[in-house]
Amino acid sequence: MHYFLTGATGFIGKFLTERLLNRGGHVHVLVRPGSELKFTALKNRFPLQADRLHAVTGDLSMVGLGLTPEVVEKLAGSIDHFFHLAAIYDIDAPEADQIRANVDGTRHALQAAKALKAGCFNYTSSIAVAGLYSGTFREDMFEEAEKLVNPYLRTKHEAEKVVRNESQVPYRIYRPGMVVGHSKTGEIDKIDGPYFFFRLIKKLRNSLPRWMPIIGVEGGRLNIVPVDYVASAMDALAHKPGLDGQCFHLTDPKPYKVGEVMNVFARAAAAPQFSMRIDSRMLGFIPSAITGGIGKLPPVQRIKRQFLNDFHIPESALGFINYPTKFDSRETQKALQGTGISCPRLTEYSGVVWDYWLRNLDPDLFVDRTLAGNVKDKVILITGASSGIGKATALRLADTDATVLLVARTRDKLEETLREVEAKGGRAFIHTCDVSSMEDCDHLVKEVLEQHGRVDVLVNNAGRSIRRGVAAAYDRFHDYERTMQLNYFGALRLIMGFLPTMTTNHRGLIINISSIGVLTNAPRFSAYVASKSALDAFSRCAATEFSDQNIRFTTINMPLVRTPMIAPTKMYDYAPAIQPEEAADMICDAMIRRPKRIATRLGIFAQVLYDIAPKTTEIIMNTGFKMFPDSDAAKGKSAENAPAPAPSTEQVAFQYIMRGIHW
Repeated sequence: MHYFLTGATGFIGKFLTERLLNRGGHVHVLVRPGSELKFTALKNRFPLQADRLHAVTGDLSMVGLGLTPEVVEKLAGSIDHFFHLAAIYDIDAPEADQIRANVDGTRHALQAAKALKAGCFNYTSSIAVAGLYSGTFREDMFEEAEKLVNPYLRTKHEAEKVVRNESQVPYRIYRPGMVVGHSKTGEIDKIDGPYFFFRLIKKLRNSLPRWMPIIGVEGGRLNIVPVDYVASAMDALAHKPGLDGQCFHLTDPKPYKVGEVMNVFARAAAAPQFSMRIDSRMLGFIPSAITGGIGKLPPVQRIKRQFLNDFHIPESALGFINYPTKFDSRETQKALQGTGISCPRLTEYSGVVWDYWLRNLDPDLFVDRTLAGNVKDKVILITGASSGIGKATALRLADTDATVLLVARTRDKLEETLREVEAKGGRAFIHTCDVSSMEDCDHLVKEVLEQHGRVDVLVNNAGRSIRRGVAAAYDRFHDYERTMQLNYFGALRLIMGFLPTMTTNHRGLIINISSIGVLTNAPRFSAYVASKSALDAFSRCAATEFSDQNIRFTTINMPLVRTPMIAPTKMYDYAPAIQPEEAADMICDAMIRRPKRIATRLGIFAQVLYDIAPKTTEIIMNTGFKMFPDSDAAKGKSAENAPAPAPSTEQVAFQYIMRGIHW
């Protein structure tokens, strides 16, 4: 048999072409001038059958597809089936483009089918022809479509109307649902339908434990079908006799609601489940004039746009959350009886669909996520760079083209860091400063701006930690003063010093090294946690003021790190802690992604648990407080050369369960 296809190099077209070739037929493919490479790729996809794939030059925008008289004469009378798949499936495409491709293109394809004397015109329509019909839409329904509210819905409806009214050869119409990847491989070449929400699911997976219940939406039913089912059904229905003039819904007979679809893919991604799903129809009693008016307010619009941009969700996709149409596919199921072809359940193939997206189409794959690419030619200032986390971060940056400004009190130690950075080929400069001194901070800002012109990334890493219970600090008010002076006021002074230049340059990143203790409300660290919490609160407020100026604030709620700062507490010799190099990785991640916050899952869980059950959290933390005593240093005793006390089995178990938390 001989077949003629438009859109053969497209998503559905590739799989349909495979099935037609498997029938032993010759497939003639419309190839637009300039798209020869796509046809070559199609041939390479089927190397053993490539001799039965034939390119036919033409264009969807031309009358009769622009087929030359020679081609028409050669193929006329030999084409058993003409398949028209080419169209624009982008709901956000300009209306004029959609009319040219979907409506005019279909009319031109019909003209070509007539000229070629095709045996049957097989038209790939869409469930979009129903518009936003409320209720069940049968396969014999067409004019009943409702609310064709956007160009995509209107042009798909108009194109099918053209086939019904103007076709001069027998025709069959296929209306696929939302087409996703292959049910066995997950293969797909576009982002559409449920894929728009995959990035949100991935973020939830990376941020929260899998077992944590979260709130989602219920919504209408999304009719999702895998591409291999669509291609197989079209192939079988096209070749079955006696079906001319009929329309077939290639849909899932039992579609899932939006909330159920989200949970299906959340399970496939090992992400938290949307356990509590809110049906937006619950708000139906509120007059649309009120909800519509609120939604059009500039602040609301901006917030919505930011959320959608963060997760790469087109605004038009929100219109389908409450999709009101159910599609009756009983005639299709009846016609497919005996073929072994049926629509698989989404739960059966969601895993491979998710996996293929994650490995091939995740937008994050196409963003420069290298440290070198994101800090190239930037000036990065790191406080506390003479040891620990600051030094490890400077050494990571030595492998890039960034200019690193090393800041600490002790010049000798800074020079040691400088030598190690330069030995790795990095570019660095030393600036001494006691960050707890406001005068020193002002001098540092002046010196840096004079010598380097700007700071693109400020890493507020220098800090002081005091592990002492409140009862042991009644006569040590200075603990709170000096901790606040360095951890909050010093960091704040630097931020205020460098912000004007960042504002002028319309770019900047401020990374504040905070603590997991802020999230867990760690006992014995009231002075330290209070100072870090103050900086966190300032950053959250400031971020809202500079959000539109490309200046970002990132807070890193760092878990316990094995640095000289924790050395006086000998108990920590046995505690699970990350190395400075791992902490440096978190800081470098902040330079790459520029998120609002970086924290461990345990830290985030602790914060959420406190919001939900504060008394339970308090009891857990009090248990740790009672289990781990004050150190000798906290009691005012010398801890030098004192052996670390061996922890009890209970202490070891508790520390590993609460890994990374300060006790």
